Amino acid sequence: MKLSEKAEEILEALWIAVEEEGGRFLDPEKMGFPADDPAYRELTDRALVELRQGMVYFRPEGREEGKMTIRRHRLAERLMMDVLNLRGDEGDDKACQFEHLLNEGVDVKICTMLNHPTTCPHGKPIPPGECCADARAQGDLGVVALTEFKSGQEGEIAYIQTEDSKKMQKLMAMGVLPGNRIVLVQSFPSYIFRVGFSEFAIDGNLAKEIFVRK
Repeated sequence: MKLSEKAEEILEALWIAVEEEGGRFLDPEKMGFPADDPAYRELTDRALVELRQGMVYFRPEGREEGKMTIRRHRLAERLMMDVLNLRGDEGDDKACQFEHLLNEGVDVKICTMLNHPTTCPHGKPIPPGECCADARAQGDLGVVALTEFKSGQEGEIAYIQTEDSKKMQKLMAMGVLPGNRIVLVQSFPSYIFRVGFSEFAIDGNLAKEIFVRK
């Protein structure tokens, strides 16, 4: 049986608190869901979490479920940005709604369509799935920053990851647009790349914000 949206949100928050922020538990008050919310009972009944002294802790089964829940959320964010071009608060809100529709199997299709992205639009890691491991075994490394390319390598621009509008405009003026082909000419002392018949030089910080499908 699929978990409720509230239960999935609790797992996401617990995953971030434990796996990414180095904590050991989640304080329900920080979630905005009181400790007597039925969603906690739903999770404890399925042996995914346990409550001790008012705090929420992962059980082994819950850790894996939390990983897949955060994976679906961040894939949904990537889908909103890369495919539907929904950004900012609108993209975040739509991703929160859509993630709950990504049942097992659908997330694999979305991940494959996006070429197995490794980070969400906010730069946070997307936990890899089996499909990602299979793609890497076959030599398909998915979407990577331009800085991961070697001189002479070519790929398709997937997206630009920056909230700086001036950087975005600068790159777009160079032709750095999703779908365009890009060739890295050199990576030292500056990054020189070619889009179409034009070549441009940028520094490493800007190159890190260009993500390319190999």
